[in-house]
Amino acid sequence: MKCIQTICLFLLVAICAHAYGQAATRGESTVRLKVLSYNLRFGELASLEELAAFISAESPDIVALQEVDCRTYRDRTPQQHGKDFATELAFRTGMIPAYGKTIPHAGGYYGIAILSKYPLAKVERIYLPKTENGKEQRAVLVADVEYREGEYVTFASTHLDYTNAEERQVQVAKLNDVLLKSAYPVIVAGDFNAKPDAKEIREGMASWKTVSDLEPTAPADNPRNTIDYIFCYPKDRWHVVTSTTMRVELSDHLPVKAVIDLK
Repeated sequence: MKCIQTICLFLLVAICAHAYGQAATRGESTVRLKVLSYNLRFGELASLEELAAFISAESPDIVALQEVDCRTYRDRTPQQHGKDFATELAFRTGMIPAYGKTIPHAGGYYGIAILSKYPLAKVERIYLPKTENGKEQRAVLVADVEYREGEYVTFASTHLDYTNAEERQVQVAKLNDVLLKSAYPVIVAGDFNAKPDAKEIREGMASWKTVSDLEPTAPADNPRNTIDYIFCYPKDRWHVVTSTTMRVELSDHLPVKAVIDLK
């Protein structure tokens, strides 16, 4: 009888330990992501090989890119004629690309892009509002990134109007309308062309957690203005491990990087 009791007690302990282990595993659901955002200035100041080498050296999980050309023939960048930036950068970095045209330009296209280490379950280019105050069409490129089997974050790359705050405020309102409906945690990164105290950032992005470090990002050779950002939503799901504005002069902007934990 005592032997049977001992065996039962052992089995009970084993079952409890297994259940506790599974619960602990479920509790340890934090995922760490390294995010990079970079306005490339259509490759005027660096080759695609140089840009790809920089991205590869940083080994990000997801990258938001702005001012990305596709098969253009700009007079200022003969070295980039006919090149598909997103596809070539993806090939050279081993990442998965998505491209969103914002306008036709110089015989090709000009727009925004995403590079990801992980599969993209869904990709959509959404135009942002263009009013009589705006200079040119802008957009947000949105991708659902499967960072772990069956688990996703929504990642967005955007580039807002550079001419006036009124246009940017309307565009930020559209960003919120689109992105805050996502079923998944969200990251949006890009060139917002607005300083941290601008209404479109201070009020328009108030629901978001700023995970970039707010150091000046432009112009790259003498940074004075913070206009490139990484934001996350919802605020309480994200923790900043590190954030850096990188002194790399391959464009007229400095890239911003954040290592973040998703709870």
